[in-house]
Amino acid sequence: MELDRAFESTLTVLGKVRREQLGAPTPCASWNVRALVNHFVGTARWWAATIAEVGEVGDVDYAVGDFVAEYQESIRIATKAFEADGALQKTVPLPFGEFPGAVLRGLAAMEQFTHGWDLARAIGHPTDLDPGLASDLLAQARLAITDSLRGADGDALFGPAKVAPAGAGPADQLAAFLGRAV
Repeated sequence: MELDRAFESTLTVLGKVRREQLGAPTPCASWNVRALVNHFVGTARWWAATIAEVGEVGDVDYAVGDFVAEYQESIRIATKAFEADGALQKTVPLPFGEFPGAVLRGLAAMEQFTHGWDLARAIGHPTDLDPGLASDLLAQARLAITDSLRGADGDALFGPAKVAPAGAGPADQLAAFLGRAV
């Protein structure tokens, strides 16, 4: 499943992060590596809370301790929530629309995978992450991401689409489509 593959890809990159890299900049202008790690570890739990309709997730500094273990726990929580009976069939309201659980799972996969790309870029790790998954997510993104969801960093879910350089792999193409400079 795409979400499992996205989690695994990002977890692999996260395992390469050294503590001294937490202050490094990322492709997301408003976040350093620490903030990015806190974001995607926390949003994995947010996706779980959203699909389970159990309320808000607190603001936690997951990077202060064993951030790999924290992410593994977030993955476990999210996977369990999306595997619950009826989770993929229910309609879930978000600030930007209502979505079936199956679509929400796809959005979670795209978000987690793309932040894995952001992290890889920030720490100098290769960004050619899971080309098959990246191709699938790019095809979905081209259908789902409209200009109404794009804007300035920190103001919108996605930045303005950019053009990936010639010969860029699928993960770099996805990142560019979602507004990252590649």
